[in-house]
Amino acid sequence: MLTLKDILVATEGYVDRGEASHALDGLTTFFTCVATDSRASLAGGLFVALPGEHVDGHSFVLDAVGHGARGALVSPTWQPPEALSSDVVLVRVDNPLAALQKLAAWWRDKHRHVQVIGITGSVGKTSTKEVTAAVLSSRFKTLKNAGNLNNEIGLPLTLLQLTDSHQKAVLEMGGGYALGELTLLCELAKPEISVVTNVKPVHLERMGTIENIALNKSEIIRALPSDGTAVLNGDDPLVLAMRDTTSARVITYGLEEGCDLHATNIEGQGLAGVHFTLHERTGGGSWRVRLPLLGRHSVHTALAAAGASHAAGMDWDEIVHALQRLDAQVRLIVVPGYNGSTLIDDSYNASPDSTIAALNLLDDMKGNRIAVLGDMLELGSYEQEGHLKVARRASVVAHRLVVVGTLGRLIGEEALRIGMAPERVFFAADNEQVIEYLMRVLKTGDYVLVKGSRGLQMEQIVDGLRA
Repeated sequence: MLTLKDILVATEGYVDRGEASHALDGLTTFFTCVATDSRASLAGGLFVALPGEHVDGHSFVLDAVGHGARGALVSPTWQPPEALSSDVVLVRVDNPLAALQKLAAWWRDKHRHVQVIGITGSVGKTSTKEVTAAVLSSRFKTLKNAGNLNNEIGLPLTLLQLTDSHQKAVLEMGGGYALGELTLLCELAKPEISVVTNVKPVHLERMGTIENIALNKSEIIRALPSDGTAVLNGDDPLVLAMRDTTSARVITYGLEEGCDLHATNIEGQGLAGVHFTLHERTGGGSWRVRLPLLGRHSVHTALAAAGASHAAGMDWDEIVHALQRLDAQVRLIVVPGYNGSTLIDDSYNASPDSTIAALNLLDDMKGNRIAVLGDMLELGSYEQEGHLKVARRASVVAHRLVVVGTLGRLIGEEALRIGMAPERVFFAADNEQVIEYLMRVLKTGDYVLVKGSRGLQMEQIVDGLRA
């Protein structure tokens, strides 16, 4: 737990005597947690009032106190409402976000015994974070980001959850909006092991070129200390090239035999997971792995997690054992659907590569296969090519194709152009129309994949079709 003295030292903030006369005499006052959401349970916690483009966190200080906050980080000019109790400690700082980051960096430095594993990539970083954390947790007390707390706000909040009992921290690090983002996150978290899953045209609209995306992701490798370890996808040339940007040890993984870790004999088992043989080049060992994750693309996730876990001190037998006992929560889940169907919910987000990977999983299903696909956003100059590429795969895999959204329409039109029968393609105006259509055609044994960018809120389709 943080004390008021800790916060003042780390943030270079100050407390007005007039607002909390007891505060300076009570520097050992403890704060149980730090949060930026005033709706969270904040019993004894510190609320950070972040100014935003549309909403100013200072407007919610009273709400945070109502949820138990003991104090708040606020700007120097903010005037508290009369209803705010004088017992609430107001720490004034020049910039609440910068202060949050300073506090997190200071707290991380107090917990340098914790080895941090940083994970980034265009696609698959959340799954890799979840699997890596699950494997490491089989032996070590491990912290991980909750949900997608992976940016300049979420990562500091995660770091502030470190305790003396933690041994490892697996931190997903976002990025993709501007160069320098990951450099900042690495300055806060100081990873000793860094994983890059891939470089794809995700956020291309913002980053401009695929080379800029690669440069952005490489920041997590360039930030490594010389005694650190880079775990790189050897099947992705843009990722593999990052080995030249660091003096740290490099472990490569992939399907190519030249990788330090590689997989062969991959067998998709549908909803039962995927089986493969794991080979470790240095020691020459091989293990048959029964991986309880969905889709052949999960093999790359498992290899990345294995490489990071080995670099963190686990031996291969315990890594393989942990992989086979995974109960990691990843974004692709399976739920019972309407009229005896099965829903494959991958609605969290979408890119061309992740959508094709999901279609490959659908292809493993023994039954009538329906793909519900929507817009894939922020692809920039790759927008049309990416949607047409998905259309070509969907037309082969799916018995029915349902598309929604302006860009989703491109998928349906291309599927028709290359020969998919018109009665097998349905163009929906919105999510509600998707639900109405599927309720008419779904039957027992059907498998339905739902996939699209977050902006389309396609989780509404899954919710509407649950059994």
